[in-house]
Amino acid sequence: MNKVIPIGLIIAGLIVVIAFTLGIKSTRTIDWEESFNEKSNKPYGVSVFYKELPKLFKNQKIRTVYHQPASYLTANREDGYGDHVAEGSFIIIGNSDYLEDDSVDELLNFVGAGNTLFISDYYFSQKIHDTLDISVKYIKNTKDSISYHYFKHIDIDTVNIDKNEGINYFSSFDSINYSILGHTKIDSSLVNFIEIPFGKGKIYLHTEPKAFTNYNLLKEDRYKYVEGLISYLPENNIYFDSYTKIQTGYNGDVEKESNLSWFLEQLSFKWAWYMALIFGLLFIIFNAKRRQRIIKTIKPLQNTTIDFVKTISNLYYETQDHKNLIDKKITYFLERLRVDFNMDTTTLDNNFIKKLALKTGKKKDDIKKLINYINWLRTKNEYFEINLMQLNRLIEAFYLK
Repeated sequence: MNKVIPIGLIIAGLIVVIAFTLGIKSTRTIDWEESFNEKSNKPYGVSVFYKELPKLFKNQKIRTVYHQPASYLTANREDGYGDHVAEGSFIIIGNSDYLEDDSVDELLNFVGAGNTLFISDYYFSQKIHDTLDISVKYIKNTKDSISYHYFKHIDIDTVNIDKNEGINYFSSFDSINYSILGHTKIDSSLVNFIEIPFGKGKIYLHTEPKAFTNYNLLKEDRYKYVEGLISYLPENNIYFDSYTKIQTGYNGDVEKESNLSWFLEQLSFKWAWYMALIFGLLFIIFNAKRRQRIIKTIKPLQNTTIDFVKTISNLYYETQDHKNLIDKKITYFLERLRVDFNMDTTTLDNNFIKKLALKTGKKKDDIKKLINYINWLRTKNEYFEINLMQLNRLIEAFYLK
């Protein structure tokens, strides 16, 4: 055993050296997946925007919707079963094409009642395209990976967004009733932000969701562009869509992250965690034979007689069979007197009371009260719960005193 410990220490030392070497040479891989997840700190997550919503809409309620809008808005309308009536602005960043038709209908009803819908996505649900009579096209960026975005009515400098292989824009829409709010361009200016009146409310559609991501909000002054987009929304409660972000990433794969995912992305912590696991495993291996086997605890046999009696008595009590229960209590009590005090219980008279008082050392009046009550019960044909309770109290008093 003494030889095993040095070998274990040598192996552990080699593991530490190898882990340290790999840790120095390893490079962190950046995940550029466009998840648009409000909990993701990756470049194309939207956690920064999500955390800034309470500052952008002060004194307003910010609610995160983890359900399909159809079920959520149905539950939280005037005749629904939710905890409030949904009123305000519904915001969807990316993945809107995963919305089901009934959810689109419910969102349109929500807007028609005087609320606001804001969607920023490359394309929209086919139901939205058909209902609002809009078309979106894609144009490839042939020069570089930069696109430019600016507003029509807001005095904010043009914002450039890099890592864009192309842009999406509105190729057709009702130019008479819909308002153009913003443009994008690579070579020429194209519409990418429109306002659509719908019922008593308004719908805002935008075709560059990457503007809301962590990467762009934290780079230069690009946050001003997002502030301009959000400035069109009224000061009201915000409903932030999270359902589609939980269900799927933009490439259609389910986004699964453990609670340790962020920590494991930190190189130093990752190797510290792995080494802790390795050392723990080595400790278990080298100490397993030195530990005494656990002695199994053998529980003593339980006396189930009392439990049985309780069960039977409860059964009689629940069925309201007071006569049967009273007879059994009297029989059991007299049997105890015969066994414990060698008493003849054939005749319960004054002579019996005197003998029992002498043998037990209890007061004659208390014993007389109990025996007289038993004799009285034996003369009755009908019993009530109060008779059973009185008998029980007298018997218990006999054993206590």
